[in-house]
Amino acid sequence: MVDKRDYYEILGIDKNADQKQIKKAYRKLAMKYHPDQNPDDSEAEAKFKELSEAYAVLSDDEKKQRYDQYGHAGMDGFSQEDIFRNVNFEDIFSGFGSQFGGGGFESIFDMFGFGGGRRNHHGPQKGSDIHKTISISLEEAASGVEKDITINHDVTCSVCHGSKAEPGSKIETCQVCGGTGQVKEVTNTILGQMVNVSTCRACGGEGKIITEPCKACNGKGKIKESATITIKIPPGVEDGSRILAKGEGNAGDENAPNGDLYVLVHIKPNKNFQRDGSNLYYNKQISFVQASLGAKVEVPTIDGAVDLNIPSGTQSETVFRLKGQGMPILHRETKGNLYVTVKVVVPQKLNDKQKQLLVEFANISGEEINKYEKGIFDKFKDAIHNH
Repeated sequence: MVDKRDYYEILGIDKNADQKQIKKAYRKLAMKYHPDQNPDDSEAEAKFKELSEAYAVLSDDEKKQRYDQYGHAGMDGFSQEDIFRNVNFEDIFSGFGSQFGGGGFESIFDMFGFGGGRRNHHGPQKGSDIHKTISISLEEAASGVEKDITINHDVTCSVCHGSKAEPGSKIETCQVCGGTGQVKEVTNTILGQMVNVSTCRACGGEGKIITEPCKACNGKGKIKESATITIKIPPGVEDGSRILAKGEGNAGDENAPNGDLYVLVHIKPNKNFQRDGSNLYYNKQISFVQASLGAKVEVPTIDGAVDLNIPSGTQSETVFRLKGQGMPILHRETKGNLYVTVKVVVPQKLNDKQKQLLVEFANISGEEINKYEKGIFDKFKDAIHNH
């Protein structure tokens, strides 16, 4: 799988660019690579797709924030339709209807294999998605865990069942748009005819006129409710992963599906371990005696403490691998490894007996000891301490 290019690089802008600069950069490049400007040019079409996806993410404050924090991993769980939902391409291509066949922004939705977008105002709209963040411990990430999340979401009104009208009242077809929810305006320009499709103001894109709005939901078709959703987090989940709860988002229009709930998983720092994928890393302090003579020491793992054999003559910064003592690999039966780095600690305070034994050891080993002579500052500190 080829890695995606950075969205800012695609648009040729700085990461600190504001929405005005993002829009300007996309507009300029989109005009250049639009398929209607480059017929039968697959390379231009690919560039246009790439540009449009970058703009769809960076022009949406929430998606942009996730991308800035997690990169392309922050977009995991978003379908192509999710990425392009609610993006105002009409504004970008406004005034270029004739040049782009009367619907520049429509080419984008057709090109990516889904219709609708902003041009399908009159159709039942799927409910919007909800995004939440949850924090778990490394131990919970290793074993897997269920967490309850409380959300406030739109649910279909139980009185009007999403119709927005008071039960028994009359619903009329909009006479302005003929029930389509859209009106078309054709303007003759020096470039030819320009077709502008806009939402019908009379019915707000509904295609119908409600004479008596539902009292329970104030004619919205939905009401806010609190709900507790249980999220199952699998063993081996990584920081920044997204868990999908299908259909747990906001209710859609009448006869339209609900949105989804996306839960971003944050794993809290662990006092013992550093994680890299499925592997864990731990630093173990040992004495110079243990390093010299060898020893059996206890080290923690994600599942509990185990013994580690330290061979005699072990040097500081030696790394030991404990196979299969790391994190579970997501959706697999295997685990990563635990890497233990030993750090030999030299004692800072020695009594006379310990010093004598070390001197004898040095003499036996043929080591020459150049004793440290105290400086003026050290002697001054000793004098203050003695008083």
